[in-house]
Amino acid sequence: MGFFDKFFSRDKKEDLEKGLEKTKEGFLGKITRAVAGKSEVDESVLDELEQVLISSDVGLDTTIKIIQRIEARVARDKYMNINELNGILRDEIVQMLAENNTEDLEDFDIPEGKHPYVLLVIGVNGVGKTTTIGKLAHQFKQKGYKVVLGAADTFRAAAVDQLGIWADRVGCDFYSKGMNADPAAVAYETTNYAIANNCDIAIIDTAGRLHNKTHLMQELGKIHRSIDKKLPGAPHDVLLVLDASTGQNAQEQAKQFTEVAPITALALTKLDGTAKGGVAISISDQFKIPIRYIGVGESIDKLQIFNKKAFVESLFR
Repeated sequence: MGFFDKFFSRDKKEDLEKGLEKTKEGFLGKITRAVAGKSEVDESVLDELEQVLISSDVGLDTTIKIIQRIEARVARDKYMNINELNGILRDEIVQMLAENNTEDLEDFDIPEGKHPYVLLVIGVNGVGKTTTIGKLAHQFKQKGYKVVLGAADTFRAAAVDQLGIWADRVGCDFYSKGMNADPAAVAYETTNYAIANNCDIAIIDTAGRLHNKTHLMQELGKIHRSIDKKLPGAPHDVLLVLDASTGQNAQEQAKQFTEVAPITALALTKLDGTAKGGVAISISDQFKIPIRYIGVGESIDKLQIFNKKAFVESLFR
């Protein structure tokens, strides 16, 4: 029984491989061209590989780490056949992704002893934040959980309306005080609603306006305090949604958000529409925050749990 067979259904495996198709074509294609005509991994191959990784949105700092790891293995083994390079590169990337000390989840489950489980979601406009919330709600509903969505992104009427549409589509509960309501009050009352109505999960949408980080920090701090006041210890997770198709800009957003909020997990959207999936490696390495969810298609069921081994296997298959 192979790795995919043990942890992934056939449909999930196909969705992941199809979603990473553009990234894989660019990534493996560049590596193949870089090592064409070479017989062993030497300095010139490593120089070429470095350029491949950087151009695949793996990022400079993470690329240097990967190259140093491979150099150490070449020095230790004295000789490395070019045919071994893909396997070694794959192993080193998996090991790097594992260094944030998080376990791969196998399904859309919530932590034990967290009831209701409160998930705060942040991200700038356009990254697929509301869609990710809707797809998450769908997955949790499929597992039998009772879910409420809280519309605390109250600065855009479209955000409130879109979240309501997703709640209707998924068939879950919805809490809103409309546009221009106090986000902290909405977060508090959504948590209260979840408790009063015996919901298993409360997913709370928030605004993400990076042009004023001081204001954002104050607002998120207020939201945190209001939720914790109603349910001590909550929110249990703060999920940052990033658009993978923006490549290194996604990494810059992660940098800015981690400066103002205690991010505990990441969601990468739109992997299916980009060749820049290598940014997942860079973001995981640089911020040591686990990537928990990835979007590999537009339909409602195309949000997956991120599994580092499955992700890297798909890139090299």
